[in-house]
Amino acid sequence: MRMKAIVAGVGMTPFGKHLDTGLKALGAEAVNAALEDAGMGTGELEAAYVANAMAGLMTGQECIRGQVILRSMGIGRIPVINIENACGSASTAFNQACLVVSTGCYDAVLALGVEKLYHADKQRSFEALGGGVDVEALAAVMEGRPDPQGAAEWATAASAGKHSVAMDFYADLARSYMRDYGTTAEQLAAVSAKNSLHGSLNPRAQFREVMSVEDVLAAPMIVEPLTRPMCSPIGDGAAAAVIVSERKAREMNLQNPVSVAASALHSGWSHGPDEIDSASLCAREAYEEAGVGPEDLSVAECHDASAIGELSAYESLGLCAKGEAGRLAGEGQTKLGGRIPVNTSGGLLRKGHPVGATGIAQIVELTEQLQGRCGKRQVENPTVALAHNGGGMIGREAASMCVTILMR
Repeated sequence: MRMKAIVAGVGMTPFGKHLDTGLKALGAEAVNAALEDAGMGTGELEAAYVANAMAGLMTGQECIRGQVILRSMGIGRIPVINIENACGSASTAFNQACLVVSTGCYDAVLALGVEKLYHADKQRSFEALGGGVDVEALAAVMEGRPDPQGAAEWATAASAGKHSVAMDFYADLARSYMRDYGTTAEQLAAVSAKNSLHGSLNPRAQFREVMSVEDVLAAPMIVEPLTRPMCSPIGDGAAAAVIVSERKAREMNLQNPVSVAASALHSGWSHGPDEIDSASLCAREAYEEAGVGPEDLSVAECHDASAIGELSAYESLGLCAKGEAGRLAGEGQTKLGGRIPVNTSGGLLRKGHPVGATGIAQIVELTEQLQGRCGKRQVENPTVALAHNGGGMIGREAASMCVTILMR
């Protein structure tokens, strides 16, 4: 997809536990911050893409989530498109907003992601997250019927009710990866320890405590071999970006603009273990469109819903060869100051994972990195940034996947 879109402004709330703050207030905080950052008023917006995955199950708000949030802050009349695409909801909203700007349909479009996952009844949160899989296939496994979509390998959470179904999938992936490539528990823990350091430097991160590899390994086990810090938490929060055309950017005389060089969006499909997957395909297309390769990246945000998820992303994005991801993390190459800093925000593991906001939160971090606004976690002179965001699972493949490349 040929992109001619500019990120004019970004904003987000702190991620965390906001039991007494609703979707409207969270969304408004992020939108107002993004508009202020862009130096724009609400009247300049021509369309909005609003991402949310779980409100229907968590709050009962269905059908018109984006309109409800935006009307509460005086934004109406413009087209509002509601996006639901599991953990990839916000990156999908950003992708579509960039698309309509790059094709000349609009000059100024809002992309907003917002989510509330905390609830007094934690079981409701797990049940909502459980909707990100093929529920008919999962039900078949639980009833002892044939398994058409590979659900048997990660079905234990459905009956235990103690964590999200996704963690069973990631645990199985981790065990397989450790068996096949000799990846160690210490290397998995190195991912979480690194992200805890990065998160400690991010005032909007859900968790700010620095953890060592030993601390991560000593934490309570969720599903073998994943301890609690190796699993992303639930959370509440919102993130927003204002995307404008090149013409609008010139009119605004934007200083230090960030361009969207590429954004590739795909769904998963059934394929063999040695065939290309959705993340690798998105990365290949994004690199080709942007005219860069993994060696050109200055910084990346990837979908570390678990520590093994980050290691898997290293390979899909071409940061290392197959089987080398554990070494990359263990040697500190993806740490601030390393060869390619990954998840300088703290990632999903420490910044938090309000599902419908995560993809745009990555864009916020990378935009601010490219503009030199990240304080103590600032990467030195970054020029090319990549965001990798997946959502849902069918069998052993992400249901949705998006890779976006930003340039200074």
